Amino acid sequence: MTESSNPDTSPAEANLSESTPTQGATSPPPSFVKLAMRNMVRKGRQSLLHFGLTAVGFSAVLLLLAWFGRPSLPQ
Repeated sequence: MTESSNPDTSPAEANLSESTPTQGATSPPPSFVKLAMRNMVRKGRQSLLHFGLTAVGFSAVLLLLAWFGRPSLPQ
């Protein structure tokens, strides 16, 4: 019986275990953080670009919120 037909594992878990080398029957599948880090290292330039765009966008949102939330000067 294969892992993908096991009702205790989801299809995502079955795909994760199939994409990693066999480490033994008792070892748990790699964590999502470990898989994300491995993917980020594999696609380094694209990951850095997306991180930079996210940082710029988040900073812009904070700046706009600070601008709109500033107290008005009395005249």
